[in-house]
Amino acid sequence: MLYDAHNHLQDERLDAVREDLFTALPALGLKRAVVAGSGVEDLEAVAALAKRASWVLPSFGVHPWYLKEQPPDWLEQLQDLLLRHPEAGVGEIGLDRWIQQPNVPMQLQFFKAQLDLAHELDRPLSIHCLRAWGLMQETLAAAKLPRCGFLLHSYGGSAELVAGLVKLGAYFSVSPYFFHPRKAAQLEVFRQSVPLDRLLLETDAPDMWPPEDSDALRLNDANGQTLNDPRNITWIYQRMAGFLLLDQDELKQQIEANFQRLFGR
Repeated sequence: MLYDAHNHLQDERLDAVREDLFTALPALGLKRAVVAGSGVEDLEAVAALAKRASWVLPSFGVHPWYLKEQPPDWLEQLQDLLLRHPEAGVGEIGLDRWIQQPNVPMQLQFFKAQLDLAHELDRPLSIHCLRAWGLMQETLAAAKLPRCGFLLHSYGGSAELVAGLVKLGAYFSVSPYFFHPRKAAQLEVFRQSVPLDRLLLETDAPDMWPPEDSDALRLNDANGQTLNDPRNITWIYQRMAGFLLLDQDELKQQIEANFQRLFGR
């Protein structure tokens, strides 16, 4: 059984291949996949995918890149969707200082509101963070968090932060992109510091594509841009097992236990 802790199957860039994917992914052994929304504009699309396939686990949230596009009643709409989907998580949410001219106060306002909602409903969180790790840990430490915990997807923080984040309830996922040579130091954080019982795997498809010279699958959008194929969930399992010197069945069992602990309801 395979588990994808974070992807965006609702992304319009996958429209042309989505029908094929909905046949191919279960055939590969995919048991569950967390499909994360990015804002009010695509949350209903996520909900529709969850209605279509039982292996889709929806997650509803507002990503820090898209705050300005949200309507005044964004939080009410988000809460309504979560109440209609008791299995759903909250995400993708987070903090990001990498984007041009980040409005950090606005990001914090949205982030804290969604943390409160996740705590109130006890829903697992899927969190994005870029170049804001100190502020992220400080904000999480001061917040009331869901008992089930939270995922730091495609974890890019330091090894020194891991133990403190684990105490707060963190899980950490790695995507195919981490096997690019330039990400070797970050990948090493997973070997040296992330406990096996807090490890998850993701594709983040259609983004976070694997190395160009690998045997992983790649798609192209209408403009010829490279996309990460969601079927690379098998690739990330194989590569991570080799990297951690684990038997693939042992890794699969561990990931299943971790996924169920965080996302199982």
